[in-house]
Amino acid sequence: MERLEQGHTIPALIRAAVERFGPDEAVVEGRARISYAELGARIERAAAACVASGLEPGDRAAIWTPNTTDWIVAALGAVTAGGVLVPVNTRFKGGEAAYVLRRTRATHLFITGTFLGTSYVASLRRAAGEGPGHGPLPGLPYLREVVVLADNGPEDFRTWKDFLALGDAVPPEEVRSRVQAVRPADPSDITFTSGTTGHPKGVVTTHSQTVRVFDTWSEITGLTAGDRYLIVNPFFHTFGYKAGIIACLSRGATMVPQPVFSVETALANIAAERIT
Repeated sequence: MERLEQGHTIPALIRAAVERFGPDEAVVEGRARISYAELGARIERAAAACVASGLEPGDRAAIWTPNTTDWIVAALGAVTAGGVLVPVNTRFKGGEAAYVLRRTRATHLFITGTFLGTSYVASLRRAAGEGPGHGPLPGLPYLREVVVLADNGPEDFRTWKDFLALGDAVPPEEVRSRVQAVRPADPSDITFTSGTTGHPKGVVTTHSQTVRVFDTWSEITGLTAGDRYLIVNPFFHTFGYKAGIIACLSRGATMVPQPVFSVETALANIAAERIT
């Protein structure tokens, strides 16, 4: 397998994956199956929506939602637009998520509706619904845009469908210019520790570090095109995002996201999807 250049960025990695593996299956979620070509198109549309919504290069875009195709598209769309991704632990309570959003001065947030019997929207409103800000959550004054990855949400938040529609007016060359402007040494994400004995700590990683390390990881573990990868490890964690999504992009493997671990579901996926 051809090694990636050390100067690669995540947006360049996505484009290379589309060119190398276009018709191959990229993501399988239930009955939904999308190719690398379609995944690339969805990510570009999400990137265009980020541009239209005012995301500037270097702005922090947080995502608080379980392992789904929409997580992949929203997160990589924000990174393609030049944003710095802030994955938020899906086991966090509203106050803990608000702490991460406040510390990173996140301008955008992609959030699930309900997961594991908890309304994330209601939880975050309780934690950050009051404060000096003028955005959708006054307790988070830097936050300008909250997108619910669902078909409905509060009036002052956007639904995923409405958010994506914002990007339809953005010329493709504007997204391409954002991709070209990203440099290998630019921060790609801020991943927080769990905060077991104190407040969570944010670890900043660059594009070059991410692409280089997980290309090497993929080579060592033997991940290759045609492999089918059941990703139960959470996307908010380096294991799920980088040893999962980024690794698959570098090698052309098929991602099969599983939001919650259960033996029965894992075994069913392994059998049905011929997980390697």
